[in-house]
Amino acid sequence: MKEITVIVETPKGTAQKYDFDATNNRFKLDKVLPAGMSFPYDFGFITDTKGEDGDPLDVVVISELGTFVGCCLDCRIIGAITAEQTKDKKTVRNDRFIAIPMASHVFKDVHKIKDLPKQLIEELQQFFVNYNQEEGRKFKPLGLISGSKSLALIRSQTKKTRG
Repeated sequence: MKEITVIVETPKGTAQKYDFDATNNRFKLDKVLPAGMSFPYDFGFITDTKGEDGDPLDVVVISELGTFVGCCLDCRIIGAITAEQTKDKKTVRNDRFIAIPMASHVFKDVHKIKDLPKQLIEELQQFFVNYNQEEGRKFKPLGLISGSKSLALIRSQTKKTRG
């Protein structure tokens, strides 16, 4: 499966949500989550992509690795949680792609989203439902798709660059 470089915006275990400010080419603290809430896994994006929400495509990185804001990881995409997100009465598709770092030892045998425990996926979906609810948005998981379908979606949402 093709490797994709993921940039971590918000490391797992933190309650601080960071966003990449492309205009100023740096990371900026966006918000602090409510007490007791933290990101269960690294959350980041795929460069040179653009989703329906206008932002780069979102990626959740499942691993045992300790990362940091701005860390770049070569990952394999194993699938995605397809979802709709509603804000200000506007609904857009806003999937969460699931990635495993190539450097991971613990998850080295995970190549399909079905290789992950069902409980992990359910908890991840619930995190995004709760996180968006705190922001006044609605996040509705639609289902799971395979790694190959995820890669096709990523390719379709990759910005064309001069070459």
